[in-house]
Amino acid sequence: MNASPWCFPAEWEPHEAVWLSWPLNPETWPGRLPYLQGRFGELAALISRHVTVRINAAGEAHAAIRETLNRAKADLACIELFDHPTNDVWCRDHGPIFVVARDGSGLTITDWTYNAWGGKFPPWDLDNAVPARVAESLGLQRERSDLILEGGGIEGNGAGLLLTTEAVLLNPNRNPEWSREQIEAELRRLLGVDRVFWLARGIEGDDTDGHVDDFCRFYAPDQVLLAVESHRDDPNHAILEENRERLRELSVEVRDLPMPDRLEANGGDWRLERLPASYANFLITNGAVIVPIFGQPENDDRALGILRECFPGRKIEGIDARDFVYEGGAVHCLTQQQPTVGDPALAASFFSPGAA
Repeated sequence: MNASPWCFPAEWEPHEAVWLSWPLNPETWPGRLPYLQGRFGELAALISRHVTVRINAAGEAHAAIRETLNRAKADLACIELFDHPTNDVWCRDHGPIFVVARDGSGLTITDWTYNAWGGKFPPWDLDNAVPARVAESLGLQRERSDLILEGGGIEGNGAGLLLTTEAVLLNPNRNPEWSREQIEAELRRLLGVDRVFWLARGIEGDDTDGHVDDFCRFYAPDQVLLAVESHRDDPNHAILEENRERLRELSVEVRDLPMPDRLEANGGDWRLERLPASYANFLITNGAVIVPIFGQPENDDRALGILRECFPGRKIEGIDARDFVYEGGAVHCLTQQQPTVGDPALAASFFSPGAA
């Protein structure tokens, strides 16, 4: 058993809050920022029906954010704003990754190094400072690492197994001085996992170089949902089948989660020709699973039905994610959960992955 004092809980375990980073940079959403802020209000309102939402944003923007949330009919009693300036919105990647003390004494924030997916989108200094700001605001212990890691690049089952991809953590744009063995040791040290299992690469159009949360997700300790592409001429078919072959080495049940039809950025000079749309980019939180959908009724309904079967005790809620994925991510990419500690009744009510 790992000697680390911490463990990395599964996403289906109870949450105290879910974090977002509010969109404030007009360069990220050219000509679309006010509209996207409205969409963020809708996402925050939806999540807040199930758990407290905590938002990173520069203090001078808080009044306008509250107005947007009001228009989205959010319950402001369930939303907390923090004066944490950011460069961008992808809280899964730049936000704190919380671990729980094995003795049940509380939370610790693991603060990894962030460089905007291999230096692709400067500046990232404010994003890299978010975990430290959150730790200070919440009065939590913080453990630093020089390893470049994004939260979307890892997927844990809460029982010591961690999935990641070679295309991300072994990429020279992240950690050129780290060997595979050194990376695994650092993940074991701070996340308290026993095993790191390497998948190959991620789906087409993914700026991150291949985050695991866009194609392979645990829904129980020994069960995973794997995105599948049925069209053999689609590049994602071979990519996802390669990952399926690797998963044969694990004692896990693999369930298919079909991909949506190809989404494109509609021409022009937009940097993404293909958008990284995937139903696997869902958020599991208290009593619910928030699922990205893409305006494809048949495909959307099929994905929501599969997730209802995988999470029978939770409400499955779809949200149109086409506006979000236009910039490169969806629901899971935009969120970061903060686990609950010290509430045995709540923990018992959410103990199993499918519990209500």
